[in-house]
This record gives sequence, C-alpha cells and structure tokens, in this order.
Amino acid sequence: MKNTLSQILRINPVFSNLNAGTIDEIVELAIMKEYNTDEVLTFAGDIWPYLFLIYKGHISVFKESSEGRGLSIAEFGQGDLFWGPAFFHEEAPNPVTIKSKQNSIIYLWSRERILPFLLENGSLTWELSRLMLTRMLNASDIITGLAFQQVSERLANFLIKLPGHNKPGPITRSLTLDEIASRIGSTREMVCRFLQSFANQGLIKITRTELEILDWHQLKQMAQKEKP
Repeated sequence: MKNTLSQILRINPVFSNLNAGTIDEIVELAIMKEYNTDEVLTFAGDIWPYLFLIYKGHISVFKESSEGRGLSIAEFGQGDLFWGPAFFHEEAPNPVTIKSKQNSIIYLWSRERILPFLLENGSLTWELSRLMLTRMLNASDIITGLAFQQVSERLANFLIKLPGHNKPGPITRSLTLDEIASRIGSTREMVCRFLQSFANQGLIKITRTELEILDWHQLKQMAQKEKP
C-alpha cells in the first residue's frame, strides 16, 4: 500500500516538487489508519497535531451546537489533505469534529516527525500554505452565506453547485434532508419547506429519489441575493 501512497504523493500538488528520495522518506513516516462509517478521527476541543491524506473513503468536517445542530464545514475524498490546528500551532484545540462518512483509510503524519521536511523544503511549505488559503476561502464563503443570506438563498446556492447538473435531466438525490440542512446551517424542516416552495414555483422538480433544476436563471438569481 505504501508503494501506492508514494505514487499519490508524486502527483499531489503539495508534494509533487519533492525529489523521489524525499517522498520515499515521507512515505516511511506515514501511519496508516482505518475508520468505519461515522467513526470520529478527532473531536472538537482535542489537541490533534496531525496532517493526513485520504487514501480511500470520505471524511467530513463539521461543527455542532450544544443543542445538537450540525454545520458541515467541508468534505474531503480520495487524495485530499487536511490537518488539525495543532499541526501548525502547538496546543491549539480543534474548532471542529472530523469523522469518516464511509469506511475510510487515511495516512497520518505527526507534526513532530514531518516538521523537519517542512523546514528544509520551501516548495512543500509553499504549496501547503496555498492549500490552507484555499480552505480559508471556502470557509469564508460559508460564513458569508450564513451572515448575509436567508435560508432559501443558501439552499438555492447549494442546489446549483450539486455535481451532475452539467447535463440536462434529473440527478439522483444522494443526500438526506438532514445532510442538506447541515451543509447550509439550517434544519430539516426548513429545507423540506423551501424545496417544496421551489417546486411549487417551477424552479425545480423533485421526487424521493431525483432532483432536476428547471429554471437555472431564476435559481441563480436567488442564490446571489443577500439579506436586506
């Protein structure tokens, strides 16, 4: 499996500029872990000084309120990298919980073991910084939506970004109402209400198993609106 990890790192933008010998050294330091569906890698509040790469599966990053409401911050799949804050800043607690959405295999590197490579290889540090910026911009989009958009507008924005809408016709509904609610910072009931409203307005066609956008122009206009 570590041979395959080496191949993955060679094409990953963060590691691709390193020479083969350095990549092989980094591979030897990796710790492989397997997680079952819904198993938590690390909880909010934990000190977790690791960088990890998803070898197989799907990982979810989310925040949860004291009332049990969740907000999905990000989701990552095969080949993606993520980290705990303590990887960069010692003793920094996790602001989020990270868990496996399906049976997954990840490779971890502790701060202590990989820090020498970051200090010695400017390209590695630079590309990791670029990736951090991308994550920050994505988080900023989520915050902007929560702060300046109504639930209906956030839902419209979510729908037009669903994969599969690049060709005509319906797509399979792969997310539950609860999962959609966690993506847009709302509740199952509100999501259900606005999906029905969109359908009544002729913006979408929805069944238990499929979703089709009928009026792209109107839905995009709604997605770009902000709170008055």
